[in-house]
Amino acid sequence: MDKIKVLYVEDEPFLAKIVKESLESRDFSVKLIEDGAEVIAGFQQFSPQICILDVMLPNQDGFSLAEEIRQIDPAIPIIFLTAKVQTEDLLKGFHSGGNDYIKKPFSMEELIARINNLLKLVQTSTSLEKDPGQAILLGKFSFLPLKYELRFEEEVRKLSHRETQLLQILADHKNTAVERKEILQKVWGDDSFFNSRNLDVYITRLRDFLKKDDSVKIITLKGIGYHFVIEE
Repeated sequence: MDKIKVLYVEDEPFLAKIVKESLESRDFSVKLIEDGAEVIAGFQQFSPQICILDVMLPNQDGFSLAEEIRQIDPAIPIIFLTAKVQTEDLLKGFHSGGNDYIKKPFSMEELIARINNLLKLVQTSTSLEKDPGQAILLGKFSFLPLKYELRFEEEVRKLSHRETQLLQILADHKNTAVERKEILQKVWGDDSFFNSRNLDVYITRLRDFLKKDDSVKIITLKGIGYHFVIEE
């Protein structure tokens, strides 16, 4: 069986060595690049199945690299490693094409779990038949989870893996309350503070997507979770 190919971009030599060796011990094939200017050429030569990008890099930052990688391969999973946890930084990362964030310092078990989770999502989406008839109607929107799409009239919004997971959970609980902890456990695997911050960002993004239809609302239930309301 071929090894999963990981492009790992990190300019801290000590951390890079530990992560690279740890991933290789779990049977991943790892290409380590330390300079942002060398990433795109390395990506094209290596053809990885997942990218792990530090945000702060010499010559070119991880956010702009993710945008360039997305132009080459729109579907490849991208994980950011960063010490930045401000909401605007998270939003910038997701807008640039990132699927997930891991805050430094992190455990290898967390990193590997997130890698495997994203790879599983990619495998599931590519192995299923993408039938447009499987759309879920949400007010005036058509939600196609197998295509990672949210459609409004002629407009098609491409969703990330996490956005798709989150909207699927909300759709499954249409017009009922869903606990915040349940969402965190299903989408991220735990309800840590950092993941909770990530959830806030994703809810903000989904609300922005859905505001075209006033009959569709994500209402925050303080101390409980969310109520996904679709007025008939």
